[in-house]
Amino acid sequence: MTILQEELEGLVEPPREKTAPPVVLFATAVGVIITNLFAPQTMAGAIGGDFGLTASSSGLAATITLVGYSSGLFLLVPLADIFENRKLVMRMLACAATAATGIGLAPSTWLLFVLMFVLGAACSAIQILVPIAASMASPESRGRVIGDVMGGLMVGILLARPAASFLADLWGWRAFYFFSAGAIALLAVLLAVRLPERRPDRLHGYGALIASLWHLLATERVLRRRALSAALVMAAFNLFWTSVAFLLQRSPFALDQTGIAVFALVGAGGAAVTPVVGRLSDRGLGGRVTIFSHVLMVLGFAVAAWAGSSNGAPTAVLLAFLGAGAVLLDVGVTGDQTVGRHAINHLRPEARGRINGLFVGIFFIGGAVGSAASGFLWTAGGWPLTCLGGALFGLAAFLFHVVTRRA
Repeated sequence: MTILQEELEGLVEPPREKTAPPVVLFATAVGVIITNLFAPQTMAGAIGGDFGLTASSSGLAATITLVGYSSGLFLLVPLADIFENRKLVMRMLACAATAATGIGLAPSTWLLFVLMFVLGAACSAIQILVPIAASMASPESRGRVIGDVMGGLMVGILLARPAASFLADLWGWRAFYFFSAGAIALLAVLLAVRLPERRPDRLHGYGALIASLWHLLATERVLRRRALSAALVMAAFNLFWTSVAFLLQRSPFALDQTGIAVFALVGAGGAAVTPVVGRLSDRGLGGRVTIFSHVLMVLGFAVAAWAGSSNGAPTAVLLAFLGAGAVLLDVGVTGDQTVGRHAINHLRPEARGRINGLFVGIFFIGGAVGSAASGFLWTAGGWPLTCLGGALFGLAAFLFHVVTRRA
């Protein structure tokens, strides 16, 4: 018997009565925590100015938290399969609140970057909270619960940049981290009261746990399919939201940072579909929802491309169509990822932490590809080529889903 087999047999959760998860609390928690990953992107210039950094060095402030988060997905989230989950989440949130406070007080660049990395890694607690919520729900309502929680996550992602911009404009960039530390600390107290214990039955070595990640990816076809699909749609998402700020600053829109922040609020409307997608997944319609989501993404980029063409229509009309394209894109991305969450959380309960870590880690790699492609596409062909690239990501996700579903 292999180490992995022994581990999987020993980590089976004991039977227990299902308790309805506090969905609003879970959705709020993941929404608040996730803002720490995307807020630095809008504050990088202000942070770099305070520390006298060059433009390239300032860019580290926008990426190092994401690097920490990715590290946490692969190195910390799997601990949920060997340690009691509530205590693990509490410790990670305590680290996050402490790191956020430290960032707000950081006197030097090196300490700032170290704490940003720690904050990102600790924020990977999100991917322990989501499977806890799923495990608390009955199988027939799991999709609805995941959809509701994912709604909070998507709202947090979309509101992170405008919220950070508003706070930075009022009280400086450090104020965001003080607010974040206080919010995380409050959420930790509430979660400590409401989270159930989830204690794996047996403990095995950390090395064997990490080594099992590759085995899970190689053997779980559903995980591979949903993670790669999510990576493609996340690439499209980051491509759009990284590039649209450049477009909005130019004529005919000529928006300032506050205007761009308000525009970003439009995209939050896409999160409203997550409960509906979750319920459809519970009814076995996840495959159809996935295809529809990819079609919406391509359509969203087509609408956005027309709106950014400056074809003589009134600016207000162009801005409205650009916002509509953003909503269509976000609905598509949210639909694909919510169905994916539903699918992977029906896989091995004893490996739920590792499965969620792999799923999110892979789609964040896709997001990094999209962010990197945005600069190249914008420089090479402006907004039309950017939209074409985003539509191709959506089309690739569609074709991948159709081909692998029939394989």
